[in-house]
Amino acid sequence: MTTLRTEIAIIGSGFGGIGIAIQLQKAGFNDFVLLEKEQDVGGCWRDNSYPAAACDVPSHLYSFSFEPKFDWSRKFAPQAEIYAYIRDCAQKYGLTPKIKFNHEVLGAYFDQQQQLWVIETKQQTVLAKILISGCGQLNRPAYPKLKGIENFKGEKFHSARWHHDYDLTNKRVAVIGTGASAIQFVPIVAKQAKQLTLFQRSAPYVIPKPDRAYSSIEQQIYAKLPMLQTLSRAAMYSNHEIRALAFTSLQIAMKPFEWQFKRHLHKTVKDPVLRAKLTPDYPLGCKRILISNHYYQALAQKNVEVETDNIAEVTQTGIKTKDGKEYPVDAIIYGTGFQATDFLAPMKITGRDGIDLNEAWRDGAEAYLGMTVHGFPNMFLLYGPNTNLGHNSILYMLESQFAYILDALKQMRRQQWQAVEVKAQTQSVYNQWVQEQLSNTIWAAGCHSWYKTESGKNTNNWVGFTLLYRYKTQHFNAQDYLTQSKPALGRLTPVAA
Repeated sequence: MTTLRTEIAIIGSGFGGIGIAIQLQKAGFNDFVLLEKEQDVGGCWRDNSYPAAACDVPSHLYSFSFEPKFDWSRKFAPQAEIYAYIRDCAQKYGLTPKIKFNHEVLGAYFDQQQQLWVIETKQQTVLAKILISGCGQLNRPAYPKLKGIENFKGEKFHSARWHHDYDLTNKRVAVIGTGASAIQFVPIVAKQAKQLTLFQRSAPYVIPKPDRAYSSIEQQIYAKLPMLQTLSRAAMYSNHEIRALAFTSLQIAMKPFEWQFKRHLHKTVKDPVLRAKLTPDYPLGCKRILISNHYYQALAQKNVEVETDNIAEVTQTGIKTKDGKEYPVDAIIYGTGFQATDFLAPMKITGRDGIDLNEAWRDGAEAYLGMTVHGFPNMFLLYGPNTNLGHNSILYMLESQFAYILDALKQMRRQQWQAVEVKAQTQSVYNQWVQEQLSNTIWAAGCHSWYKTESGKNTNNWVGFTLLYRYKTQHFNAQDYLTQSKPALGRLTPVAA
């Protein structure tokens, strides 16, 4: 197996990986590689190609501020368009030669003698001074544990691994799960299938999607007058940003959205029994609020049934529920989301003194500012612990992280530091503050969602305004870190107190 040396290794080529690579290049850091497990860039927007996949954040806001796109086809862009945007960014900035495709990272360890990360991929070993993870939170599909699933003779697949060569026409289809992906593909599948049975564990809150197509005239105006799109983006950002209050200190502000949900449900579902099934039994905002103009209408069709009883087992030809009812099905589609709280798993990441990241995170993942972890020098995370949002664009958070990491690298180069590692006290105090802030949000006790670990710790969500996060990440403060000026065998010692 060959060995590659580089200054910076980036894992993943989705929005995080491509974005930080562009900014590194602009800042004069040209010695880097991107390690991508698949054959193309795109991250979750490459993987999630299921029918009707689209973004639930407006297009003008769901794109890099430094790389605007003026010809979005719709207010909420479809998957193929976002995927193409990421590919276009990679090509425009000449990143393709720096991407190592089919290089799935198996693990990495920090070599204290050389002050380098040794990264093992399926193709070669990579030695890097800096390790940046752009894996994000939504990259590993979650599969439910179903008794007898191995005996099922029909087709089965996850929404993030869609079998496009399988024709669902006139098939009996079971959809398990009612997350953000399911509400998009269910209406399409319902049109094709002979019978669709939706197995729902908990009903989502669904409100209308304010979507529309952009006319060619609008696209031309945005291209000729870029400031107009900048203003559109600012207006959308402000409108979404203020919603943070509804999740945190002013939860009464959820009332208008609750009214929207009730009105939408009553308008589209006339059957009171079905309407009761589709009414959530938890506070609005506890789980991700979903937007769709077709989901409820699809569930009201004659060939669609919503089953709320738990699945007992899967047989060779169908699914049995706890009440003994059996549904014969030809195909099972999982709409069960992702293993969001596992972050870098299944990679084995070993830091200073042999510290295993999974062991360090045994009580739930945490990182300083969602980016750096004590015991893991020169490692930065993008879209890491407690940086997810329920109200605004994650790209705003990513761009805050890009700036922070670049500031760190510039200081390392200027001060000739070989390594930086966040202090244990810094990380501890910060994460104690994060959890205290989260205890006053709508995601607190009594709310069960993918934002939390099984023990109930919220490892995913940011505590409030994205502006607050940008303020906290505007500068890399060396006083929060242990710095190492020379390669050494022992543990890092504080140079900058």
